[in-house]
Amino acid sequence: MGTFSTLANISSLMTWTNAACVLATLTAVFGMINKEFILIVIRTLPRDLRGIVRFLKALRHIKRAKRENNTVLKIFEENSKLFPNRVCFYYEDRQMTFKEASDLSNQIGNYFQSQGYKKGDTVALFMENQPEFVCIAGGLNKVGVITALMNTNLRLGQLKHCLDAVKAIAVIYGAELAEAIKELQDMGGLDERKLYCSGAENDKDKVCKGAVNMDLAIKGITTATPPELALTNFSDKAFYLFTSGSTGLPKAAVIKNSRFLTYTYLTHYAWNLTCDDVIYTPLPLYHSAGVGVGTGQTLVFGCSQVIRRKFSATNFWLDCIRYKVTVGQYIGEICRYLLRQPSSPNDTTHKVRLMIGNGLRPEIWGEFVQRFQIQNVGEIYGSTEGNCGLLNFDNKIGAVGFVPRLFQSLYPTRLIRVDEETGEPIRDPKTGLVLECKPGEAGEVVGKIDESLPTREFSGYAGTDSKHKIITDVFRKGDKAFRSGDILIMDELGYFYFKDRSVDNYRWKCENVSSVEVENTISNICGLQDVAVYGVKIPGCDGQAGMAAIVDPKRILNFEELIAGMSKFMPFYARPLFIRIVDQLEMTATHKIRKFNLQKQGFDINTVKDPLYFLLNGSYVPLDAGLFQKIINEELKL
Repeated sequence: MGTFSTLANISSLMTWTNAACVLATLTAVFGMINKEFILIVIRTLPRDLRGIVRFLKALRHIKRAKRENNTVLKIFEENSKLFPNRVCFYYEDRQMTFKEASDLSNQIGNYFQSQGYKKGDTVALFMENQPEFVCIAGGLNKVGVITALMNTNLRLGQLKHCLDAVKAIAVIYGAELAEAIKELQDMGGLDERKLYCSGAENDKDKVCKGAVNMDLAIKGITTATPPELALTNFSDKAFYLFTSGSTGLPKAAVIKNSRFLTYTYLTHYAWNLTCDDVIYTPLPLYHSAGVGVGTGQTLVFGCSQVIRRKFSATNFWLDCIRYKVTVGQYIGEICRYLLRQPSSPNDTTHKVRLMIGNGLRPEIWGEFVQRFQIQNVGEIYGSTEGNCGLLNFDNKIGAVGFVPRLFQSLYPTRLIRVDEETGEPIRDPKTGLVLECKPGEAGEVVGKIDESLPTREFSGYAGTDSKHKIITDVFRKGDKAFRSGDILIMDELGYFYFKDRSVDNYRWKCENVSSVEVENTISNICGLQDVAVYGVKIPGCDGQAGMAAIVDPKRILNFEELIAGMSKFMPFYARPLFIRIVDQLEMTATHKIRKFNLQKQGFDINTVKDPLYFLLNGSYVPLDAGLFQKIINEELKL
C-alpha cells in the first residue's frame, strides 16, 4: 500500500512548481535534457499520474487474484452470496438475480460433470445474447470445462472448422439457431459430437436429431456449488474467442482466467466504476468487448448487466432509460447509427454517464457527446488475443489511449516502422533490431511478450500455429513481441490514434474480416487461381468494405455462381461489396500479391480502368457514374 498511497498523494498535492523540479531532475538523470521534452512531460503529468494510480489499483487486485489462485467464477460465486437478491441480468421483460444466475450455472456445471465432462474438455456454445449464455459458459467453467464462444453468423464449413479447431466434444446451441445446426448435421459436420439444445422446452421442433433438451435434463439437478470449482486455477483456460486474424479461417484465441481478470480490473479502475453501475450490452457476447467489458464487471464486481439479444438503434436510449443504465457499451458503428436516428427527448433523459468501447471516429466524437450529453467516453484499443492495450480515460477526442512519454521505453506497447507495401518490419542494418516510430510517424502496434505477467503474455490460438503473430529480436536480441497488424500514430503528448489495419485484415459491419480467408473461398467457388481481397473506405461508413480483385482476362466469371457460393460458405459481413475484374495481379519478389496500389485506388471509377461491380440488392451490377455518385453522396443505405 505504500507506493499506492504515495502516488495518490502526489496526484492530489503536487504543485506545478514541484512537478517542474522533479521532472528536471528525472530528465537530467536519464540524459534527456531537452526543453521541449520537459515541457511536454510537465504538461501531461496530471494525466500520467492519474493513469499510474489507476493502473496500480488494478495491478494490486491482479496480484491478489494470482496469489489467492482466484478465477472469474470463484469470485462470482462469492458475489452471489454477498448480494443474492441484486439483479444480475436484465433481459427484455425478465430479471435474473445473482442467486438465480449462480443456481442455474451450478445446475449446468453439476449436470455436465455427471455426464462425464471433465477439466480441460471443450464444449462449444452457439447461442444468441441472453442470460443463459453467461450461465451456461459459467457453469461449464465451474467444473473446468473450456467454453468455445461461437460466432452466430458462422454456417456450414466455417462453423465446422471452428468446432474442429478447438476439438469441441459437444455443442450447446440456442433453439433460435436450430436451422444452422440442422444444416451442419446434413453436411456431416458434427461427426460424433454430442448435441444439447437450450431454450426449446416448449418447442420440440427445435431439438435436432440426437440432441438433448437441456432445459429438461437439468431439472432436479442440485444447485449446490460444484466441488470441482475449487480445483480451477488462475492460469487455467476459461474459454475460446474466435477472431479473423490476418490469415486463413477464424482462429480460436485462448482466454485464460488471468487474462479475463486482468482486463476486467483494468477497465473497472480506469473509469472508476462501482458495483452500483448498470451496464448496457447490445454487443455480441461471443466478442471480447461484450463478454469482457460488460459481463466481466458483472461477474467480478457485482454490477447489473442489461443484455440485449441484438443491437437496435431505435431502442438504444429507450432501453437505457427503462433499465436506468449508467454505463453503455459501443463500437464505432453503433455511435454512427445512433446519430442517424431522429432527435428525441430520449437523447438526453437517460442516466448514462460513461460510454465504453472502441472505434468512435474523431469526426463524429464531438457531435455524439454533445447530442447525447455523455460525460465521459472510454475508448479502448486492443485485440482479442493480443497483449498490447491502450486506454483513453480523459476524453481526448480521437485518441485510443496514451503512454506517458517519460516512461515510453518501459511500456510494453510500442510502435515500430513497417514497409508500407509488404508490412514487414524495418530493421536497423547494423543491429538487426526493429526501428521505433517517432511522434507523428505511422507504425504497427506491437506488444512485448513476457509470459510471467498476465498483462504481457500471449497465449496464442488453439489448433493452429501462432508464429506469424510473433516477431523476434525486437528491442534487444532474443526478445519477442506480439504483432497486432494495426497501424497507429502517436503524437508528441503520447496519445495514440488509430490509422488503419493491415492489408490482410479489415473491419466491416462490426466484424473483423480476414482477406486470405475470403480470397481462398472466392478462388474455390470460381475456380480462378488469383484473387486479391482488401478493404476500401466508403464515405459515411465505419470500417472498410471488402473489394475483391479477380483475375479473369477472358471475362467468364459467373456472378450468380459467385453469390450463391458466398451465401453458402461466407458470413454476410465478409462478402465483398465490390468486385474488380483484372487481367493480372502484380506480385512481389517473394510471390505475394501487391495490394497496396489496389487499395489506394479503391472503387474510384475515375481512377480504376478495370470493370467494377457493386453488390446491390443481392446481385453484382456494373458500377457506373450514377451508382458511384450515390455511394459517394451517402444516398445508399449500406
